[in-house]
Amino acid sequence: MFLTITTTGTPERPATDLGYLLHKHPEKAQAFSTSYGTAHVLYPEADAGRCTAALLLEVDAVALVRRGKGKGRGGAPDAALAQYVNDRPYAASSLLAVALSNVFSSAMKGVCNARPELPAVPRPLRIEVPALPARGGPGLVRRLFEPLGWTVTAEPVPLDTEFPQWGDSRYVRLELESVDRTLAEALRHLYVLLPVLDDAKHYWVAPDEVDKLLRAGEGWLPGHPEQKLITSRYLARRWSLTRAATERLELVRLAETDDSEVEEIDNAVEAETETEERPTPLAVQRREAVTAALKASGAARVLDLGCGQGQLVQTLLKDPAFTEIVGVDVSMRALTIASRRLKLDRMGERQAARVKLFQGSLAYTDQRIKGYDAAVLSEVIEHLDLPRLPALEYAVFGSARPRTVLVTTPNVEYNVRWESLPAGHVRHGDHRFEWTRAEFRAWAEAVSERHGYGVEFVPVGPDDPEVGPPTQMAVFTLTTPKEAKAA
Repeated sequence: MFLTITTTGTPERPATDLGYLLHKHPEKAQAFSTSYGTAHVLYPEADAGRCTAALLLEVDAVALVRRGKGKGRGGAPDAALAQYVNDRPYAASSLLAVALSNVFSSAMKGVCNARPELPAVPRPLRIEVPALPARGGPGLVRRLFEPLGWTVTAEPVPLDTEFPQWGDSRYVRLELESVDRTLAEALRHLYVLLPVLDDAKHYWVAPDEVDKLLRAGEGWLPGHPEQKLITSRYLARRWSLTRAATERLELVRLAETDDSEVEEIDNAVEAETETEERPTPLAVQRREAVTAALKASGAARVLDLGCGQGQLVQTLLKDPAFTEIVGVDVSMRALTIASRRLKLDRMGERQAARVKLFQGSLAYTDQRIKGYDAAVLSEVIEHLDLPRLPALEYAVFGSARPRTVLVTTPNVEYNVRWESLPAGHVRHGDHRFEWTRAEFRAWAEAVSERHGYGVEFVPVGPDDPEVGPPTQMAVFTLTTPKEAKAA
């Protein structure tokens, strides 16, 4: 994929100042490694009157497949195309936006140590992108760039010039022109709006994307007429992230309207409320309780059975006491999300040696999960039909037989304390059952008696004197002397 940035100049303000701003010398052709290929920076023309910098991104299609199959959160950009034959190496997308950020990071921040006065000077700019996916067509391209002061030319690319009756493709040839624009502003516009027009990202959109969006959108995004669409698409339509970004952008807009600082608007509440601590989410309390129980057991090699999206694995990796952590789940989608969360493709060799993820069903015995110090079943058993529980019981307690097993499950008695939960409903649509404390205790004690374990019960979350804690945890410890010694 290809992008050019052109400026013109005078003898007093030569166009070759572009080299200072980009921190790339016009007389050199340079190459930079990226996660998915190689970015080349070169200057097709460079003199005092006119200077053009070109960014050519060569995408390694194999690396793209191995590191995520070229998919954003919403799936492949074209589901009908095969993994190795698609538009990702050729059409501007989040791959190009990330390359811009990496290769021209100082320019995007408006930093030039050699000529500190240059970044703030507006200059004529012309930007060309030969192939840009535009989900929304040329009209959306103009709605995004024209409010920012760009003169926009967005020419649709025909599907096939030999067959005009087929109509236009979803790609456009983009030209942007401005007579008084700083380079930093231009790069930030491209960084945000290229993936917005493509409406796909090649990496998992995490909460830190909100900060990236607000940094790149500073000064222009809060007042943009298409702010809602930009925010939603940039954050891959993740509702929670979009809401967080929208709230912060509204604070910025209010501060600008009131000619005050964001902190003044954000702190316009009574002083007492600022000292109030937010309650720790139950999921976090659960992971803390599990981690504490594992450390108390002395476990070093741990199984997270039904690991889901990898939150517990991520927590355990932060503690060097756990030398090996294995996540097992029946869902490949969950394991893919866990891999992205853990950044396995970018993890250092020593850290990567501590963690494994593999697919497996807890309803069947599995030789791969034998020989571990501890196993965790956190919020897992309630997702199984009751007739399937004996199979899970044997696979974990009868076959794998770790020295310690931790099982957490909701306490249905506590549900009356959830104001938003209708009476008679379970906490999650996939829960097949939710047990009282007595029911869970009876099941756990029966399991421990059948398989030679002792069991203790630990409350997780606030222990209500009437209905108990929101989550109940059983800590099973292998007591059969011979097997305990072998373990």
